[in-house]
This record gives sequence, structure tokens and C-alpha cells, in this order.
Amino acid sequence: DILSCIDTSEPELLCILGTGDLGRSLGERLLQSGFRVTLGFRYNTLLSTGVTSHEAAAQSANIIFVCVHREHYEFLATMRNHLQGKFCVSSRLVPKAAVVKGLNTLSAWALQNGLLAGKQVYLCGDSAEAKQAVAQMATKLGLSVLDKGSLSAARELEDFPLKLFPEWRLPLSVALGLTAFFFFYLLIRDVIYAYVEKKDEISYRIMVSLANKVFPIVALIMLSLCYLPGAIAAFLQLYRGTKYSRFPNWLDRWMVSRKQMGLVALGFAFLHVTYTFIIPIRYAVRHKLISRVVDEVEPYPLQCFFNLV
Repeated sequence: DILSCIDTSEPELLCILGTGDLGRSLGERLLQSGFRVTLGFRYNTLLSTGVTSHEAAAQSANIIFVCVHREHYEFLATMRNHLQGKFCVSSRLVPKAAVVKGLNTLSAWALQNGLLAGKQVYLCGDSAEAKQAVAQMATKLGLSVLDKGSLSAARELEDFPLKLFPEWRLPLSVALGLTAFFFFYLLIRDVIYAYVEKKDEISYRIMVSLANKVFPIVALIMLSLCYLPGAIAAFLQLYRGTKYSRFPNWLDRWMVSRKQMGLVALGFAFLHVTYTFIIPIRYAVRHKLISRVVDEVEPYPLQCFFNLV
């Protein structure tokens, strides 16, 4: 019957060592997914319901999450007897535990707000059984699991949260190099040369007028770099006679960066428009316009006086 098909087994008990933002958020999310959770706290005098000491929490569960800062990892050395044969997530200081490195790309904020649907997490470890157990748990949380291989990939996983817009590095590096090149070129040609040859002091133009010459140049070059790899790829496919062969690494990276290059070009074009509107209200420009008008109007009263005489 239907009642016999219902799973009445007790939910799996998981252990979390650490009661910080990440530990509490992960525990709350695991409870919502149907797991039983026990938290390990280092201060035995401040324990409450659901929170026990590190040793008691480690003995009660097979899968243990280490959610503490790296500078506090020393306590794991004193718990080696309690962690033997356990599946330990995110710690390599326990030689007799099956260690799985993972969940580094999850934040406490995402766990608290439930923004986990389809989010990809990476796991690595030397024990297939341990990785499978952690992967099943992550799948129940609504995460997409990607196996990164052995535990030697742990350092790569630790660096993932520290990467800041990795797809923008190439476009921003190119834009910064072009900006520096053309800025110093125009500085030497327009400002330094005018001062050396003509003794004309126009250094006040550096911040606005000179920069406004650089922005459109870089914008046009970045826009051309956005469309150029597509043309190169098309010619390469025609030359090879197939579209299924892999592009060279440099061209593949260039193709992936096209969108970012186009956005950088748009940003420089916007700066050019902004600076163009700023230039007419500058004091130096207004002074030059007024002086030019005065120089053109000044001879006419004298000419009228001589005509009357």
C-alpha cells in the first residue's frame, strides 16, 4: 500500500564545526532541506540547544563541515581520534579522514536568501565515496555539482572566490595600455613640445582637453578589436574548409572577450561625450572666447572715429 512506500527512516545527521555566519547559514539551509544538523562550538560554557562541543559534534555524524577561519585550524589536530573514518569537508589537517574540498563558492548571504537554484559548486577529493556523499547532499540543497578531481586541486578551488571579474582582465589590460600610450604620446606632442619650442604654457589642458583626445581614439580601437576576431575566425574557417576545428588559444580567448571589449569601448565613448560637454564651461575656454570677441570688436570704434573726422 501507499504507507509502505513512504520513507520513514530518520534523516541523516550532519556536523558543522563553527558557528559563524557561514556555519549558521549552512546549518539553516540543511535543516530546510530535511537534514538533521548539529553545530560544534569551541566554548563549552556557551552551549545551547542544537549546539555542542567540537568533540561531541564530530562523534555524532559521518559528514563534517569545517566552517572556521584558517587561523583557527589548529584545533583539528587535537580531534584526530574523533575524526578517523569521517567525511570531512574543507580541511586537510586530518590524515585519517576522507577529505573533500568544496562549497568554497557559496556565501553566507546566498545561503540565507535561498539563492542556490542551479548554482554550481566544485568538489575535489581522493575518496570517491566521500565525494559521492557530499555530492548527494549538495544536490538536495539544489546545487549543481562539478567534480574537479583529486585533492591536489584544492588550492585552485580556494582561489575561485578571490577572482575578481576574470573575463575582464584582458579587455581592461588592453584598454589601460592603449590609454597610457596615447596619453603620453599626446602629452609629449602637444604640451611638452609646445613648451620647449614655443615657450607656451598649456599644461592646464592635460586633465580635460588632452584626455578628451585620448578617449575617442581608445574607443574606436576597442570597438575595432571587438569585431576583428569574428572576421579572423571566419577567414580561418574558410581556409581550413570546416567550422568544427578548434581555434588557436589566443583567438579563442580573444573571441570570448568580445563582449567586454565592446562595453569598454562604450564606456570610453561615454567619457568622450561627457568631457565634450564639460569643455565649453571651463574658465580657460571661456576666457579665450571672450578675448577673441574683444579683439574683433576693438578696431571698429577707431575706424568709425576716423571716418567722422
